[in-house]
Order: sequence, then C-alpha cells, then structure tokens
Amino acid sequence: MNDPITIEDARALMHEWVDSDALRIHMEAVACCMGAYAETVEPGQQDRWRIAGLLHDFDYQKHPTTEEHPFVGVTFLRERGGVDEEILEAILGHAEYSGTPRTTQMAHHLFAVDELAGFLVACCKVRPNGIADLAPKSVKKKLKIENFAAGCDRRDIREGMEALGLDPTEHIQRCIDALRRDGDRLGLNPSTNTPH
Repeated sequence: MNDPITIEDARALMHEWVDSDALRIHMEAVACCMGAYAETVEPGQQDRWRIAGLLHDFDYQKHPTTEEHPFVGVTFLRERGGVDEEILEAILGHAEYSGTPRTTQMAHHLFAVDELAGFLVACCKVRPNGIADLAPKSVKKKLKIENFAAGCDRRDIREGMEALGLDPTEHIQRCIDALRRDGDRLGLNPSTNTPH
C-alpha cells in the first residue's frame, strides 16, 4: 500500500487525468472551500478535506456518464492505495445517484460546496472586479436567474446547506472568503486571466 496521499500527489493526479482548465479550476475551488470548512469543523484535517475536493471530479473528463463517474475514479484510488475510506465515501456521496449515503462531516460539506463553488466561479467571470467585491447578496440574486450558470444545480446547493443547517448568507460568504484567498491562482481576479 502506498503512503497516504498528499495535496501534491492529489493535484498531480488531477492534472494527469484532466486537461480542461475549467474543470481543474472547479476542483481547486471546491478544495479551497473544503479547506476553509475543515479549519473549524475538523481542525488539523485541512489537507484531507482539500484532497477530497481536488479529487471529487478527477475522473469526470474521461468518464462523464452516471454509469462511470465517480465510480471509475474511486476504483482507481482504491487500487492505488493511500486514500482513506472517508475521502472515497465523500467522493461517492457527492453524486446523489451513486446511492452512497453522506454520513460524515466531510461528505456533507463536499456536497454543500461542490455546486456552490462552481456557481461562485461563474459569478466572478462576469464581474469587472472578479472575486474582489463579490458579496452573498449578489450571488443570491444570480441564483434566481435560471439561465445564468445553468449547469449549476440550485437544488443541490439548497439541499447541501439545509442538510448541515447552514445559514445561506454565512455559507456563501465563507466560500467567497476561501476563494478570495486563492483568487490570483484560480484566475478569479481581473488581473489574472490565466490560472496557474
């Protein structure tokens, strides 16, 4: 069995499987939000939570169907070794159709931040100042516009918050703050058109 997977390992694996900048940014954004929540929910476990974020969609580009994603990726990670069951179950649980119940804080939070992180990135792309002055009020308005970032599942965003009893404004703000910390690297600021 391999040593426990590191952030660097997870990022390298994600880059190996994914060449889409948009999908890479999505997974990095989810990882940022997961790390921010781990700080208070499970201190000392930020890396593990970030790894769950970095890898939750790493098989999606090659295996986008509901028959394959995220099952192919989880099977690969199990065979690779070094990725604990809590992370694997959180990855399975972020896809409701997998039938995997979300029983851990990690799994619940991954589901709660996944679609929202994607939506926040979309909001940044249409704002002159990107993430710099994005506020929950603006995000909530955009959520009501059905054809804006139509691929982001509003029901998942709502259900994820409700399952954890999160206040929508606080949840959105926490995720904005997390993304703002890495705004340059994720290309969410106007001065950084290309992600690194």
